[in-house]
Order: sequence, then structure tokens, then C-alpha cells
Amino acid sequence: MNRRLEGTAALVTGASSGIGHATALELAREGASVALVGRREDRLTDLAAEITGAGGKALVVPADITTAQAAAEAVERTVEGLGRLDTLVNNAGLMLLGPAPSADLNDWRRMIDINLMGLMYTAHAAVPHLVKAADEEPRQVADIVNIGSLAGRNAYAMSAVYSATKFGVGAFSEALRQELARQHVRVSVIEPGSVDTELRTHNPDVIQQHIVAALGDIERLQSQDIADTVGYIVTRPRHVAVAELLVRPTEQA
Repeated sequence: MNRRLEGTAALVTGASSGIGHATALELAREGASVALVGRREDRLTDLAAEITGAGGKALVVPADITTAQAAAEAVERTVEGLGRLDTLVNNAGLMLLGPAPSADLNDWRRMIDINLMGLMYTAHAAVPHLVKAADEEPRQVADIVNIGSLAGRNAYAMSAVYSATKFGVGAFSEALRQELARQHVRVSVIEPGSVDTELRTHNPDVIQQHIVAALGDIERLQSQDIADTVGYIVTRPRHVAVAELLVRPTEQA
């Protein structure tokens, strides 16, 4: 296998399940050492064992990145443990849907804290290390990949604040891309359509039923599909930057 990320280090948030779990494995397969960031330490430990058992290197970093201090500490632990930071994948997220007029405002705050502020805190802490990595071997380029959503392009009823956070991810990503482009730190946003993960299970049964009814019997994306997309973006040559990728299930309208 052509291990195109050999000698580099990556940090993946929300690595305990779904897209984050699959992405960590994908980056490890490409040769990167991977810091696994999330709140469920037991799952991170199992994932680290899977990576090391396959000959890779993984660092477990239990953290709740909804505070600036915790996000900064997660980045510092990554750099201390792996020696550098070349790739940041901001994947951690929460989707709590329902009618806006009757919403629990705590749910809104939780989504803003993790989907938007956590992503921005982690990026802010990581940028100096990514700039440094882009100046050095082995690749002379570094990457931030932010996981957005189709709901960050189109707003839908029942997802007002979730959509607001994902629109914010898109705006932040594009502005940061412009600021860092000349330093060879690429900033990308991936906008998945419906992915078969546990994300929707954080909602009440009635909302989950609504989601299933809205999608019908289409074949949904799998976490590996998005992990493959991350792998594609971060293994492009130094002169190629993929700013934005929308990935839908073929049948999703």
C-alpha cells in the first residue's frame, strides 16, 4: 500500500463512533499517527487497540472540546504525544431536531457548543502547529477538514439551529481557507447528506420516525464513504486544495 501520510500526525474529534471512527482508521491506513479525541474513553481505547494491532500508532485523548481550554489541551496533548500535527479533522457533532417554537433552548446551546464553537476552538488551537508542519517535511502542506452537512447548504423545517451551526461551519471554513492558503494550510469542508450513523438516535423516537419517513427507503451513505472523502482530500498533492465537497446518497433528493 502507498502510505501517503507516512511520518505525519492527525487529530480526529468525535472519534468514538461513526464518521470519526472510520476516518481515524482511514488516516492510520495511510500511515498517519492518529490522536483520537472524544468523550467516550472506552471506545477510544478500543479503536486505538485496533489501529496499533494493525501496525499503526494511536493516542487516546479523552476530551470535551466545548470549552476553549479543553480544545487547546487536546491539541497540546496531541503534539506532545505524536511530535507534530499535520491534519485536523473536526468531526464531533450533535443533531437535535424538532420544531423551533417548542424547542428546549438547552438543546440549541449544546449544538452550538459542539458543532460550531468546539470546531472553532480546536481549529484555533491547531493552526500554529499546522503552519509549522506545512513549513517542514514530509509533505510541506497541512490540512483542516471540517465535517459540515447538507443542512449547511439548505435549511429545513425541524432543523433550524442544526442548520444554523452547519451554515456557520461553511462560512468559518471558507474564511479560514482564504487566510491560510498562502501558508499551505488547506481548509476543506465536507457536506454529507444522510449517513447511517448514531447521530439521529440522540433524538426522541417521534423525531427519529420523522427522519426515517422523510428519507424513505433510500440506500444511505456509510461512515466509510465520508472517511474515503477525507482521505482523498488530505492526500492531494501540495498544489491541490479541495475547498468543499457535497456528498449525497445517490437516491437522496
